[in-house]
Amino acid sequence: MGRSHRPERLGEEIRKTVSEMLVRGDLKDPRFSKGMIGLSGVDVTRDGSYATLYITCLSYSGKSLSDQDKKDVLSAFESSQGYIRSAIDRAVKVRHVPALIFKFDESYEYGARMDRILDEIKASGSDGSEPSEEDE
Repeated sequence: MGRSHRPERLGEEIRKTVSEMLVRGDLKDPRFSKGMIGLSGVDVTRDGSYATLYITCLSYSGKSLSDQDKKDVLSAFESSQGYIRSAIDRAVKVRHVPALIFKFDESYEYGARMDRILDEIKASGSDGSEPSEEDE
């Protein structure tokens, strides 16, 4: 039996709907103003009963948020879950709207940390010159 693409399509529709809600300012909780919030992806289970929304958030200064600010943003999503699910129900015609699980996507912070480490390694290099062809 072939693999269904329905969960991926549903996840993309959920991501688009919630992202539009964030851009329009439909979510009025003041905890959403902690920084720039976006969704990096949505994973829906095969049976469509659960959807995990991966949240990215940067402060307005471009740095990552503190752990407390992240907890505040997650709790804002949790308390807005009913409203978000009803908006998904209106936008995406499905029989049952999946239960929403919110998680922070740490991959952006991990990538930024790796970039800083690589920059430090480059800065502490021997003479800063490029390796010659003989060195490779």
